[in-house]
Amino acid sequence: MQKVVLLTSIGLLFFCMSTFAQKVNTDSLSLVSKISSDQLKLGKLQNQLEQKTKNKQDASAQAQKSANENSDAADKLSDKPENKKLARKANTKAGNAKSDSRNARRESDRLDKLNNDIQDLKNRIADNQAKLNKYIQKREN
Repeated sequence: MQKVVLLTSIGLLFFCMSTFAQKVNTDSLSLVSKISSDQLKLGKLQNQLEQKTKNKQDASAQAQKSANENSDAADKLSDKPENKKLARKANTKAGNAKSDSRNARRESDRLDKLNNDIQDLKNRIADNQAKLNKYIQKREN
């Protein structure tokens, strides 16, 4: 009777250890999968970084150019306030400056969002890597 209880206890112990090991293995594989997926996403986002930076710089330069043209048109109009042609030109330049500045802000926001997404992914990868390292250390001990 004691042998049966002892064998049952040992069998139960091995079963529990096996189940625990499978859970650790499943969890670590899940973390490896998440890390790999996040690293792929991170690579894609980092590939977009150079283009988004260039877009922001181009939009900012265009906004500055439009603002300068608007200022010049306004100066010319102030010299001859009755001139309808100069008034239309100044109005057009003002509209261009407004839309170009809006575009520059939009591109700046897109770049900021991309940088935030990249940082969030880096943090998530680091967190998952730390969790994975805990599983690896437990397994080695």
